[in-house]
Amino acid sequence: MFEALSNRLDAAWKTLRGQDKISESNIQDALREVRRALLEADANLQVVKGFVEEVKAKAQGADVVSGVRPDQQFIKIVHDELVALMGETGVPLAHADPGPTVVLMAGLQGTGKTTAAAKLALHLRKQERTALLVATDVYRPAAIDQLVTLGKQISVPVFELGSDANPVDIARQGVEQAKADGVDTVIIDTAGRLQIDQAMMAELAQIKQTVQPQEVLLVVDAMTGQEAATLTRTFHDDIGVTGAILTKMDGDTRGGAALSVRSISGQPIKFIGVGEKVEALQPFYPDRMASRILGMGDVLTLVEKAQEEVDMEEAEKMQEKILSAQFDFNDFLKQTRLLKTMGSLGGLAKMIPGMNKISGDQLQQGEVQLKRAESMINSMTLEERRNPELLSSSPSRRRRIAQGAGYGLNDVSKLVSDFQKMRSLMQQMGQGNMMPGMGGMPGMGDMFGGGMPGTGGGMPGMGGGMPGWRGYQSNSGGKKKKKGKKKKGFGSL
Repeated sequence: MFEALSNRLDAAWKTLRGQDKISESNIQDALREVRRALLEADANLQVVKGFVEEVKAKAQGADVVSGVRPDQQFIKIVHDELVALMGETGVPLAHADPGPTVVLMAGLQGTGKTTAAAKLALHLRKQERTALLVATDVYRPAAIDQLVTLGKQISVPVFELGSDANPVDIARQGVEQAKADGVDTVIIDTAGRLQIDQAMMAELAQIKQTVQPQEVLLVVDAMTGQEAATLTRTFHDDIGVTGAILTKMDGDTRGGAALSVRSISGQPIKFIGVGEKVEALQPFYPDRMASRILGMGDVLTLVEKAQEEVDMEEAEKMQEKILSAQFDFNDFLKQTRLLKTMGSLGGLAKMIPGMNKISGDQLQQGEVQLKRAESMINSMTLEERRNPELLSSSPSRRRRIAQGAGYGLNDVSKLVSDFQKMRSLMQQMGQGNMMPGMGGMPGMGDMFGGGMPGTGGGMPGMGGGMPGWRGYQSNSGGKKKKKGKKKKGFGSL
């Protein structure tokens, strides 16, 4: 996400390195690079002009801060302006009282609208809000079946009357059903078109008038760049939307959509889709997005993802095992599987400050090495997993594992050796800033065959010494974990 934009902005900072202070003369090259970076990211031209002028004015008027380099000061100014451009603060989803809250999903075909409706329903369920999906797309083949399938996948009911019913009637009866069942939120999936047309707009307007939604969310493809902002403005002028959901933010998006939507359409981005999985939906926070764009990571979102997945009671047991050097291969498997539930290795790495320079090839190699390690561990007996020392002293055991996993004896020997080193290092670092529940697995960089330089044991689930995590807290409001058990806060990290 935003890799090309981040790299371009890096070039802007370099023009100020070695300077004593920010001046009108020495920021010209930096501003030129910023302008070029935003235009290549497909941000709207007028937005770019306004942004650069604001940065220039703020930079020239900035007081010199003792101990802060000009390039660092310039980065701070750009960061603050990016936040302002994207809307200052995140705008939460409406919550009607009394309910139900009605959310109308709109958009063109191919933007991931139906999947986004299911993602939103799952997001609400995690917040302990009940949801009902309503299928009104009677035109696209299998659209209703797709929503029903997604609903079953996330255990959210779907209201549908088949493809012969009138979409307006389906929406009205869906809301009535939600009221009767005491459902908190109704999410209405509407039909899309290949392009905006009068029939589409008329049907949307009629559904909106009938159900009186609290939210009208336009789902737009982030890969369309500034066109996403133009589309949002068009829908808002014709129908009236309350916000946008940007999908495919994990793809080869250049960033222009995220930078332009608020300024051009006047409507906020409320959520972003960051993957194909139904869990891959995140609330949009301008400050966090600005940090990602500038390569500063996004620790708060990472903490929130961990909070959703981590069983804190299990985390305490894991920490005790780490401190007593009893961490075994079974625990390793738990941590790697936890990592998978949180998302891709690359997606998580980009949220950690300082890891934005890791290339896609290096991340892919890391994924491969994780799979190799998991395959070899799966070839071990239960006793060998519980007692790794058995493998250190037995070449025949390692040879059997290698044959079973389809790897060489040296591969298994290296896995065992690295694991023993890692376990020893984990015990030494156990008193440090280790993230509870993530296994704190420093030294995992060794198990990647050097393929992930810079990890330094900092990946959640793969490296516990995450400097700077202490004191971070999620602003998610202290959610309850599954099965009714309360999660502890992360303030003591």
